[in-house]
Amino acid sequence: MMQTAAAAPAGQLHDHVAVARDIVKSYGTGENEVTALRGVSAAFPRGRFTAIMGPSGSGKSTFLHCMAGLDTVTSGSILIGDVDITRLSRTRLTKLRRDRLGFVFQSFNLLPMLTAEENIRLTGRLGNRRPDREWFDTVVDSLGLRERLSHRPSELSGGQQQRVAVARALLTRPEVLFADEPTGNLDSRSGAEVLGFLRTAVDAYRQTVIMVTHDPAAAAHADRVLFLADGLIVQELPAPTIDGVHAVMRRMEG
Repeated sequence: MMQTAAAAPAGQLHDHVAVARDIVKSYGTGENEVTALRGVSAAFPRGRFTAIMGPSGSGKSTFLHCMAGLDTVTSGSILIGDVDITRLSRTRLTKLRRDRLGFVFQSFNLLPMLTAEENIRLTGRLGNRRPDREWFDTVVDSLGLRERLSHRPSELSGGQQQRVAVARALLTRPEVLFADEPTGNLDSRSGAEVLGFLRTAVDAYRQTVIMVTHDPAAAAHADRVLFLADGLIVQELPAPTIDGVHAVMRRMEG
């Protein structure tokens, strides 16, 4: 029987960088109303890698976008640290996303007129922050981008472009890195390289990663997987393996 993942008890919230409490997300009104999330609660520990999976239409991307402050909720609350982002003004929410969160998407979202280095530094410059050179060097060298810093996106492979996007997201040392299908546009080798660095960022630098994926091989890089179905978390799988993820997905689809 599938078990619903519960939010952390109040006394344990200091161990979590992000917490969702009874999130409901509906679109439309009346007969046209569609509920994408039906009261989702979950807690995300610091320095851990969580994958989110589920069938098409399960609400997994909606959940990620709400957690990241990219979409609003109908009801419920979302904490990033001790800040309830559902209560912030648009201006304060934009600032929080810029200063405290990182984002990697399926599309690389690089500016074509900028070099790889300029793209990597872009978020920090928008926030008037200059990351220390040592951390810049660590990120760039760990992702194998040293020889590509002067290249524009059109001169990079898809895998290299996504590594630039990951470097940009990590350069400001975000409290949470949100990744939405980060390997969706990559071949298996490039995808494995990006996932390997996300794993290293968690293990070596205590980064917190929350990733939506449809790929069991990608999910197997995480510390746990949350499975959504019909707008609810229906199971949590710790220490996932490819076979274990496949088994859960088969049960859900059956």
